[in-house]
Amino acid sequence: MTSIDIDLQQASQHADIPQADMFALWVKGALKNFRENAELSIRVVDETESQSLNAQYRGKDKPTNVLSFPFDAPPGIPASEINHLLGDLVICAPVVAREAIEQNKLAEHHWAHMVIHGTLHLLGFDHINDDEALEMEQLERDILAELTIPDPYFGEHEDLIEP
Repeated sequence: MTSIDIDLQQASQHADIPQADMFALWVKGALKNFRENAELSIRVVDETESQSLNAQYRGKDKPTNVLSFPFDAPPGIPASEINHLLGDLVICAPVVAREAIEQNKLAEHHWAHMVIHGTLHLLGFDHINDDEALEMEQLERDILAELTIPDPYFGEHEDLIEP
């Protein structure tokens, strides 16, 4: 039986933050082919907190859409006891809202993308080099398509795709 436990923390009063059931739907979509059991936290924040965390952990002094903090087990804890612990996502509501407008996307679709993107990071996926980026973006497209959400990268990276 699948068990996905999400600790949703709302530290933002921004309008249009999705309901908890939507976050659960998106996380389950991201985990569908990777994990049956998982526990993670999602903290929805404003720009001040996002900027502070982004500066502290990534050296970038500006707010960002989503930050992922994979769970790092203390030494000596058997993996069997903690392999369901994924980590934490911090999502900046004002940045997500602004990006949705700038990118001509429905806000809910962009929220879904950010949750799925961040969850894939918690699973170990990354986009540091072009091959990793293409793999991760394709996973995102596939997961979003299952949720009937359009390709968030439509038209991007055309130069990276071989004919």
